[in-house]
Amino acid sequence: MMNFKVTKSDLIFKGRVFDLKVDQIEYPSGNKGVRETALHNGGAVIVAYTDEKKIVLVRQYRYPLQDMLIELPAGKLEIGEDPLVCATRELTEETGYTAKNIKKLTAMPTAPGFCSEVLHLYLATGLTKGAPHREEGEYGMEMFEYTIPEIEAKILSGEITDSKTIAGIFLTKLSLNIQ
Repeated sequence: MMNFKVTKSDLIFKGRVFDLKVDQIEYPSGNKGVRETALHNGGAVIVAYTDEKKIVLVRQYRYPLQDMLIELPAGKLEIGEDPLVCATRELTEETGYTAKNIKKLTAMPTAPGFCSEVLHLYLATGLTKGAPHREEGEYGMEMFEYTIPEIEAKILSGEITDSKTIAGIFLTKLSLNIQ
């Protein structure tokens, strides 16, 4: 429940990945405040679980961090796009795999203190291997397949730090009833 009213709202930046909105707010006490929100279409993340009980991860350069991250395949939603369509596309684009079965695990906000982005996480099983169809910005991306214990060790060692990946592994374990 909101305990304030928005007195003014301005879209101050319109970008390719996100927009930035600044709202002036007022509380019932008369105190004023400012809320800045990064508006983002959201994205889809897919946990590809192979018949060999391995999870497909990718290692790619993340410009905002100026670093390489190991993470689950994922992509940004186009305006109005069904997250399942996005997840399926990203699975094939980044890994080459297609899936016989895809199940939604959850939808989760990534940084609700300042950003509207929600990621839709899916579990893909019944995989068929194929060739990746990466976009130009994904050239140089590497693909790995690890067991859940191997991934957990990489999380604990700090080699895997990506929050959507950590959440996806946890939800996969719950969904597949893996100890």
